[in-house]
Amino acid sequence: MKLYDSLNINKESEEPMYFQLYEKIKNLIENGSFKDDEKLPPIRSFAKKLGVNNITIINAYKMLEQKNYVYSKAGSGTYIRGIITNKYNNSSISNVTLMEQGYTKTDQNQINFSTSTPNPELFPVEEFKEVLNEVLIRDGGYAFGYQEPQGYYPLRESYKQYLYERGIDVLTEEVNVISGAQQGIDIISKALVNFNDTIIVESPTYSGALAAFKSRGANIIEIPILEDGIDCIELEAVLKTTNIKLIYVMTSFQNPTGISYSQDKKLQLLYLAQKYDCYILEDEYLSELRYYGESDLPIKALDGGNKVIYLKSFSKIFMPGIRLGFLITPGKISNMVLSAKHSTDISTSSLIQRAFDLYFRKRKWVPHIEKIKNIYQNRYDIIVEGLRKSYDFIHFSEPKGGIHIWAKTDIDSSILYAAAMDMGVLITPGRIFYIDDRESNYFRISYAGVQENEILSGLEMLKSAYDSIKDMNVKNILPYL
Repeated sequence: MKLYDSLNINKESEEPMYFQLYEKIKNLIENGSFKDDEKLPPIRSFAKKLGVNNITIINAYKMLEQKNYVYSKAGSGTYIRGIITNKYNNSSISNVTLMEQGYTKTDQNQINFSTSTPNPELFPVEEFKEVLNEVLIRDGGYAFGYQEPQGYYPLRESYKQYLYERGIDVLTEEVNVISGAQQGIDIISKALVNFNDTIIVESPTYSGALAAFKSRGANIIEIPILEDGIDCIELEAVLKTTNIKLIYVMTSFQNPTGISYSQDKKLQLLYLAQKYDCYILEDEYLSELRYYGESDLPIKALDGGNKVIYLKSFSKIFMPGIRLGFLITPGKISNMVLSAKHSTDISTSSLIQRAFDLYFRKRKWVPHIEKIKNIYQNRYDIIVEGLRKSYDFIHFSEPKGGIHIWAKTDIDSSILYAAAMDMGVLITPGRIFYIDDRESNYFRISYAGVQENEILSGLEMLKSAYDSIKDMNVKNILPYL
């Protein structure tokens, strides 16, 4: 047990002891400290050595097994599976997921319909440089100090005003500054979700949210998303029989489907959350990008019972690299959220917060939003018109806004993805948006990072890929996924 002598549990930490142990063993596995098929210590002796009860070890081992780091033999014990065999490290899945989130570079000759990250040419560099310089002159060295975990107070005031103009009336004390939407989901997971807690997500849904919830050892239940939002009949059937901790939804131009919730569906969802006493995490990251039709109020604007946690990121409409977003949390959970935020990164960059506050106060965001909305709408019109007129093998619904088209053909999208990549065009196969990595004929086309003159060329390449598959025996194709 020499290797385990370095392991210790902080019994004063707010992090559950089983989760601390899970993280420590996982790190040892990932850095190669164990051999494949090496046996972990017996539960009773390990618990005695660490000074914890048996259930702590059991839960840690169970979580490791759920993540495919270990396997158990009845009557024998628990053994290291080895990082190479962990299915979540499958390189092709990882690459697609990273590409989808804009973290991997693609060949400059490829047309990239897979990324939802905007072109750098759309970033308001000059305007932000002005406010950065003004902050540096105004605040000097104070701009580089630690900020309070909840965020720079003037920025929280500015964001409160931004929300008020959009029909959401909150207190400044309810506003939390975070380093992007992914961190926001992770913080809420840490604050509210414990091992074996059950949460609900839309099906399909954002892969980054699934990863955050899986990391907490949550039981995840998928509820289908309909044309006007989550299926509330199926949702209530689950709520009646299961204790649900959290419902995660994206109410405006959902990722990946592009669906926006109707006002009736938002009210139904809010009613169910209040009736069955669970929280809604409303991720509303693209609400500014509606091109046709009228915008509705977010669920948070209707929330009289403090059941909605509101998450907003500006990465898709401003600059992703600044890593800035906001959480609006009910007072009842504010301390837990602050504690989780502090343990994650202490605080978000003081300089960026101060600069963004000035950007808000000078209302520089108003012309910028109008500019990118016009650009995205033009791309939307080109891709929708092109799909309608020339590509009848692709079936889709018009989202009326956002940056995605959720489409399908009559073949598995993983196979289409592989063939399309050979042709020089990238799409996002539907399987990464489901918890069980299922086969799917659906795929996502994003036009956030594609120039107007590339769109029709990209669709033509996609058609060529589709035709090449239909002309041969699908069994002879070796998909990348």
